[in-house]
Amino acid sequence: MAQINVAELFQQTRRKLKLKWVAGLNGGSNSLTSNSVTKPSLALIGHLNFVHPNRVQVLGYAEMDYLRSLPVADADSAIANLYSTDLAAVIIANGELPSDTLISAADSRNTPLFTSSLPSPELMDVLSHFLAKAMAESISMHGVFMEVQGFGVLIKGDAAIGKSELALELISRGHRLIADDIVDFFRISPERIEGRCPALLQDFLEVRGLGILNIRALFGDNSVKPTKPLDLIVHLAMADKLSPHLLDRLSIKTQHEEVLGLDVCKVHIPIAAGRNIAVLVEVAIRNHMLLLRGVNATKQFTRRQQREMKKNQLD
Repeated sequence: MAQINVAELFQQTRRKLKLKWVAGLNGGSNSLTSNSVTKPSLALIGHLNFVHPNRVQVLGYAEMDYLRSLPVADADSAIANLYSTDLAAVIIANGELPSDTLISAADSRNTPLFTSSLPSPELMDVLSHFLAKAMAESISMHGVFMEVQGFGVLIKGDAAIGKSELALELISRGHRLIADDIVDFFRISPERIEGRCPALLQDFLEVRGLGILNIRALFGDNSVKPTKPLDLIVHLAMADKLSPHLLDRLSIKTQHEEVLGLDVCKVHIPIAAGRNIAVLVEVAIRNHMLLLRGVNATKQFTRRQQREMKKNQLD
């Protein structure tokens, strides 16, 4: 699982979450090893089993009201209990002001203390979503990642087989480039893998004979996209190198490839002279749409063929 430290978290979310860093300035290097965001209500009364290290703890109205209701000594003890675990950071939501004890505890433990004007439920939702994406399990794969007819398509194949030329043809037909050569994939939920372009490669496509092209400059802002869920893998191979079972015209078994533990649908397209591969990719996407709706043309044809055979036998 990827990691992110508190300073990076603050830098990337401070505007959206309206964060102010008020104490614990030396704790920016604290690592977040979990994407969980919690409200440590029980921890304030001594149940430390409910506080997990290296997480972000949010103090909302209930927690702050509880601390204010305590005698000074008890409040200090509750705050000491909270900070006795290795917290990554603490955020006080709802525009609440931190007490001097909270500030001094954050400084002494080198635990960043932030304030936010956002309501605690909204803050936790946005922060949880951000951490889920930032800390998702990831893998880098070779290929060209495109958005074709609204679907995320990874085009794979041997070097020099024509992946970039195919991508250029698809872009000229109105589809969008996410990444060329290297694609970073993140499992951001149990059923979803998201592909992103490494920052160094954004907007660029390398085509043999033309060199490196700036697709955004050539085709406009709408020709590129930073991220897209992975829906389909298209594998290009020379026709004489594909296994015979992959070219079975009446096969009803869908091919898959495992990516980060999920099975992703896969289509093999043989490369031969005179074939319009861009059109074949577009049709592969349309057929994938039909399969998702339960429409399988091969099964339909097979059933029709079986009916005709039975009819001829009866005749």
